[in-house]
Amino acid sequence: MPAALPTITSERGVSRYLHEIRQFPMLEAEQEFMLAKRWKEHGDADAAHALVTSHLRLVAKIAMGYRGYGLPVGELISEGNVGLMQAVKRFEPDRGFRLATYAMWWIRASIHEYILHSWSLVKIGTTAAQKKLFFNLRKIKGQLKAIDEGDLSPEQVEHIAEALNVSEDDVISMNRRMTGPDQSLNTPVSEEGGGEWQDWLEDTQDNQESMSLENNELAYRRSLLLEALPHLNDRERHIIEERRLKEEPTTLESLSEVYGISRERVRQIEVRAFEKLQKAMHNAGQQKKGSSSSKIA
Repeated sequence: MPAALPTITSERGVSRYLHEIRQFPMLEAEQEFMLAKRWKEHGDADAAHALVTSHLRLVAKIAMGYRGYGLPVGELISEGNVGLMQAVKRFEPDRGFRLATYAMWWIRASIHEYILHSWSLVKIGTTAAQKKLFFNLRKIKGQLKAIDEGDLSPEQVEHIAEALNVSEDDVISMNRRMTGPDQSLNTPVSEEGGGEWQDWLEDTQDNQESMSLENNELAYRRSLLLEALPHLNDRERHIIEERRLKEEPTTLESLSEVYGISRERVRQIEVRAFEKLQKAMHNAGQQKKGSSSSKIA
């Protein structure tokens, strides 16, 4: 049985955790590939454990970049670790990318979901554009040297709204919700030392490899979706497109008027259609994997 992963028992334990995870060795590309193959083909738990532990430092570094949202660092790291384990579970070593490049997307997605859930009382991030605003506002304010200000100037609001394709009212509202006391990045991680918080900040600039991987992943998912949609009848497909594939979903009320049925009936059709779509996409993915495996063999 593989050893248990290090855990953070409290915010005071972050420094100890950071020290512990530095003990795990980084993997060479060939080592990582062989471990990933052992896990993928034989379900080798020790191999999966080695893949996870060798990337715990990556999770910590990314999580530190989200300290500005006022949430416990230990919880951000824990949520990032959940994303890392999901990445290891789904990692396809034969695609030619390193695990770190693939895992970054899952780590950030897991942390984003946790942050949005924690801020749900003020209903932040109800659309894709608002989520983009939520997670990019601080960075753009830094570029405009507006981090230490309260309300933004009209010119700054206009610039941010245009850059992120949202309304000026959304920018003003989001900025007021997120304004709070900042903490110096030169603050030590703990009284025992262990470096400053800025040492753990993530580099938010996407590199070409990660951008390429993300584009490939999106293209792959899009291809599965296109193959799966014909499994729905016309009404199911229309409802899914209106409710799940649009940035601003059509209301149940509007669709109930279109089809002359109750809102609850529309909701039931949506749920059933989504389940059919998921199953069809899964089957399409399995067929693609089988085809790829036969080509490799």
